[in-house]
Amino acid sequence: MEAIRTEIEGLIIVEPKLFPDARGWFTETYSQKEFDEKVGIPATGKAVVFVQDNESCSTRGVVRGLHYQRPPYSQSKLVRCTLGRVLDVAMDLREGSPTYGRHLAIELSAENHRQLFIPRGFAHGFAVLSETAVFSYKCDAFYAPQSEGGIQALDPALGIDWQIPYGDMILSDKDRVRACLADSPCDFPATTKLY
Repeated sequence: MEAIRTEIEGLIIVEPKLFPDARGWFTETYSQKEFDEKVGIPATGKAVVFVQDNESCSTRGVVRGLHYQRPPYSQSKLVRCTLGRVLDVAMDLREGSPTYGRHLAIELSAENHRQLFIPRGFAHGFAVLSETAVFSYKCDAFYAPQSEGGIQALDPALGIDWQIPYGDMILSDKDRVRACLADSPCDFPATTKLY
């Protein structure tokens, strides 16, 4: 696998090696050993131990996000699209970070096999660009409903181009009423120990 650092500290694009032949192709989608060596936890080099895998299936126009879990239940995620294609978005919520409030948007698809590692302290969401998309993510902490947090995905101040016309967007009732970033409490203050 190749680990590609991005302009936002901690966000890492993971490109598994693909081995094509006359029968199709083979790829190793995850290796704990290789992931630890090439990604680890930003700034610490410690291992990320994933404890839960999630998967969703959505139709064109669905926008899920921007979601996160508050400390002490915050999560790192390794995400990928196994059917169709999505625009995946991760936004820095770490107070004091030079990229606080900035986001990275990247297309993940069954064709490009790319994955994105999103460390704790980020909000995450995606928009479905294909007729259907199956989206999978590994998490390093269990789901804790009492710690759910979120930012309004359509907050104009964020400047996210979801690549879906507004009238075609499908959001959950919960995501429709989330507060904008400027009106949200900082759930990842600079004093928070994320790892």
